Amino acid sequence: MAYFLSGDIGGTKTLLQLNSTIESGFPLFQKSYASAAYKGLAEIVGIFLAEADISDIEFACFALAAPINRRKVKITNLPWVVDADELEKLFSIRRVSFINDFEAIGYGINALQPDDLLTLQSGEVREECSYLVVGAGTGLGVAWLSQYDRVIKVHPSEAGHMDFAPVSEIQILLLRYMQDRFDHVSYERLVSGPGMNSIFEFLRDTGLAKPSAQLSEAIVEDDAAAVIARFSLIEEEVIACMAVDLFMSIYGAFVGNMALAVLPQGGIYIAGGIAAKLSKQMQEGNFINSFVSKGRYTEMLSKLTVHIVLNLNVGLLGANQYAQMHRSNF
Repeated sequence: MAYFLSGDIGGTKTLLQLNSTIESGFPLFQKSYASAAYKGLAEIVGIFLAEADISDIEFACFALAAPINRRKVKITNLPWVVDADELEKLFSIRRVSFINDFEAIGYGINALQPDDLLTLQSGEVREECSYLVVGAGTGLGVAWLSQYDRVIKVHPSEAGHMDFAPVSEIQILLLRYMQDRFDHVSYERLVSGPGMNSIFEFLRDTGLAKPSAQLSEAIVEDDAAAVIARFSLIEEEVIACMAVDLFMSIYGAFVGNMALAVLPQGGIYIAGGIAAKLSKQMQEGNFINSFVSKGRYTEMLSKLTVHIVLNLNVGLLGANQYAQMHRSNF
């Protein structure tokens, strides 16, 4: 029996799944790996296949957090170069294909169930139009979908690396702070896990707020973004609350900018681990208020539907969807 291997490879985690056929609704084996703990994708694939006790892989499709323009790809937020030809030779795979990670999420949207979504704003949804997918995690990804005559086309992008545009006095101060640290301040520098920590450090270093001893200690010992998010639920921890509020304002404004560019009347899908983990804070209004705050186009944006994607396997779903659509190429 031949098998199909799919993967969602990001800066934080690598998620691999094995199926007997690409139409199978139930994976034979699935496992998540901490990406930074390994030298490259080939090492993880070797471990995964040994654990699954499978070697006969007919084809594989990997969603990579990077621009895809050749069969050898440099991952944006990892010191990895992933080589499709090398993977084919190492593991005797007939065909290895790469797609952008947010291209995969775009394809995966159609495989989601109602319970996989949390609606932030209900709006007027049209068919045969455009959809927008945005998501913050280790980085900031963007893709949009066009659907005409029931044919879906996903358009990946690197829009997360667009110039950060401050819209308030505190954001102007934040931009100046970030310009002292980076040659180019993109939205990804702020709307991401590392970005959450940068916002916290800005508030602390400029004296706008001070962390408690407990928060300072926790950040040293654990993932900073996760710690800040957790402490933001404590009202007395002002700096964490301010950091998350500022993060949400910038995130919402960026998604609003993308919505103006794409006009996604089919809906907006906020993917990535941060949205799923901060769904409570995203429902409190700061995100949506910044999203719709576009002057003369506020009313138009307030009529668009905005969902949080709660299913963190949407990238894997998309890799499978892509493979089904392009099976003849394998």
